[in-house]
Amino acid sequence: MKQPSAARNYFQRHSLPLLLCCMACAAVHADYDERNNAMGAPSPGGNQFQFTRIQYDSEGGPREAYYYFEGRVWQRWETDYPRAEENLLIRLRELTTLDVFPEPKVLRLTDDALFASPFIFMSDVGWQVLSEKEVERLRKYLLRGGFLWADDFWGDKEWDNFAGNMRRVFPDLAWRPIEAGHPVLNIVFKLRECPQIPARSFVHAGRAGKTWDPPEIHRGWSSDEGQVRQVNFQGLFDAQGRLMALATHNTDIADGWEREGEDESFFLTYSIRAYALAINIIVYAMSH
Repeated sequence: MKQPSAARNYFQRHSLPLLLCCMACAAVHADYDERNNAMGAPSPGGNQFQFTRIQYDSEGGPREAYYYFEGRVWQRWETDYPRAEENLLIRLRELTTLDVFPEPKVLRLTDDALFASPFIFMSDVGWQVLSEKEVERLRKYLLRGGFLWADDFWGDKEWDNFAGNMRRVFPDLAWRPIEAGHPVLNIVFKLRECPQIPARSFVHAGRAGKTWDPPEIHRGWSSDEGQVRQVNFQGLFDAQGRLMALATHNTDIADGWEREGEDESFFLTYSIRAYALAINIIVYAMSH
C-alpha cells in the first residue's frame, strides 16, 4: 500500500464533504429484512458497510468462462478478487468516517444472506450466465432497495451478454447513460466523467497513450478498437427514478484498486480516480 503526496493532497482537499457524506451514509445503513420489506439487523460488527461480491457461473471454456493468469485459473466472477476489495476497504477506512467491515464477502444470488447486503458488486460479466432462480432473486433484491455495480467488461459482445441478462431481470426497463452532473459523479469527489482504467498488465510502451484494453482479448475476438475506446457508464432506474444498478463498461475500475501498489505511475494516473469513483458510488448507493 502506498499513498504518494499528490494522491494524499487530492483526497485532503475534499476531506470535509467526504466526511459529511460518509457520516450520513453510516447513519442510513442497515440490513434488509426480506420478510417485511424493511431494513433489519445490522451488519457484522454493528452498523457497518460490507463489500459483497457476487459469485456467478459463466459459459464457455478457456479464455471464456475462465482464464489463466499469474500462475493459476481464474473464474470470471473472481477477476481482481480479493486484492481489489481488500485495498478498497483499507482506503475507505483511511479516507472516510464510514464504519467499514474489514473483510469482503462473496455470495451467490440464491443465498438468503443476499438481502442483508444493500450493496453488491459483479466483475467481468461478459460471459455471465444466470439461472431463472438467480434472475428472480436479483429482481426482488433490486426492487426492495438493493444496489448493483457491474464492472470490468469490454466491447459490444460483453455488453450485449450482460444487458441481455438484465433484460430478463427487468424486461420493461432500459439502461440510460449517466450524464455529467449526476450526483453519483459528484456526491463526494467532483468527477467530470467515469474514468477509463485499463488493466495494469496492458499499460506498457507498446500501448503508449491507450487507456483501453485490447479488444481481441475480450468476447467477440475483434480487432476493432472503436468498440472499447469509450467508457460506457450506464444506469438502470426503477419506475420511481431510483438508480438501482450501475455499469462501468469499457473500464476496469477495480484494477485501479487491486494494482495500486505495483507502480507509482499507475497509482497516480489511474488508482486515484478509481478510488474517487468507488467512494462516490458507495456513498450514493448507501444514502439513496
